[in-house]
Amino acid sequence: MSRMEETMMFKSQTSENSAREILQQVYAALQEKGYDPINQLVGYLMSGDPVYITSHNQARTKIRKLERYELLEELVGHYLKDLNS
Repeated sequence: MSRMEETMMFKSQTSENSAREILQQVYAALQEKGYDPINQLVGYLMSGDPVYITSHNQARTKIRKLERYELLEELVGHYLKDLNS
């Protein structure tokens, strides 16, 4: 069987690190514009409506590169990471 006939798995260009980086960048952009970043991020995660995220510093574009479940995985994983040790 040639290599082209095999099933291949591709990872998206985003990783856990970039999810974290994107959250940090979005958080900073929301803070710079005077919003409460926690409330805005929760609103976005609950509703999926990007209007909760400012377009300042391309924060809205950045956060929409990730699925909401990826963001939730990053947040929950970080919050609960000490339980595994």
